Amino acid sequence: MRWFAKQRYVIDFTLSSLLRRKGKNTALVLVYTLVVFMLASTMFFTYAIKKEAVIVLDNAPDIVVQRLVAGRHDLIPISYGDRIQKIKGVNSVKPKLWGYYFDSIFGANYTLIVPEDFPHGRGNIAIGYGVAKVSTSQVDYILPFWDHKGSMTSFTIKEILSSESELVSSDLILISEDDFRMLFGIPMEYATNLALKVRNKKELPVIAAKIKKIFPDTRPIIKDELLRTYDSVFNWRSGLLLIILSSAVLAFIIFAWDKASGLSAEERKEIGILKAIGWETSDVILMKFWEGTVISLTSFLAGLLLAYGHVFFSSSILFEPVLKGWAVIYPKFRLVPFIDPYQIAILFFLSVVPYTVATIVPSWRAATVDPDSVMRT
Repeated sequence: MRWFAKQRYVIDFTLSSLLRRKGKNTALVLVYTLVVFMLASTMFFTYAIKKEAVIVLDNAPDIVVQRLVAGRHDLIPISYGDRIQKIKGVNSVKPKLWGYYFDSIFGANYTLIVPEDFPHGRGNIAIGYGVAKVSTSQVDYILPFWDHKGSMTSFTIKEILSSESELVSSDLILISEDDFRMLFGIPMEYATNLALKVRNKKELPVIAAKIKKIFPDTRPIIKDELLRTYDSVFNWRSGLLLIILSSAVLAFIIFAWDKASGLSAEERKEIGILKAIGWETSDVILMKFWEGTVISLTSFLAGLLLAYGHVFFSSSILFEPVLKGWAVIYPKFRLVPFIDPYQIAILFFLSVVPYTVATIVPSWRAATVDPDSVMRT
């Protein structure tokens, strides 16, 4: 019972000590929270966008076959699919038509795709929310295009794709196969690429190697390679953000190191008085431990909560210039919260533990010195 009363007294004194230096501690918590917020925002966004990429690519073809000419992506003959279909293990081969169109009027790039089932027929299109916004278009409006011959043509907007799918459809235009071939001048016997479905996923590398052997001018791309590409891109973007934030992190590390190098005269005097009135060294260390824990945990939790709201409820608005780049049509989307406990644990040990230890070490040194000499310094 006496032990619990002593611990409660230590905690009460710790809280009063924090309140006596509330100005200094408030500034410390604000800086600490800002550092955790920026690091956690980068961590949350990177992990969540990787998960989104996995979900988006879940229905992607097992293998995409492209044709290369002089090392660049070129149209592929649909006849290639007939021979690929005969490879053991290939379930289906479908030609795909897609491409990009630069709208000089609005200064935006559109992604045009021919879906398998387009319900609106020739002369009509379905557009993404971003296209509708940048072109100020609505259903039944006319959207003009320049075809490959330089002639003006136009299509009637029959549908605006749901903003819930804006992450993948913001710059998207769905169009019929006949209109797509007319617009870009693509012959009927060619496609943009071939999409394959494979029976046994373990055979993907083997089938890809066979395709490459039969058609040396092609590049088979396995779905896992697409995921690795997206993973590399997002890691690069997050690395760029961390480099930008490195100055703030470095400043905080210097501050923590300065904290560990010694106590202020006021704190030394306080420890000397506590030792003089009968506090043991373990009590002083415990008090400083609680001080560091209160500040670091408060800052850590506040930073995490702010980062969570920033990434998952405000679409990472502070990171938008880095993420958006040169894009004119940029989706406004809310990421589905995906949090990796392992990353949070790493952030905890890199932020909370070092600071807490930095408050204990100098206190232990001061508490082991004679109280009279401490109060004289």
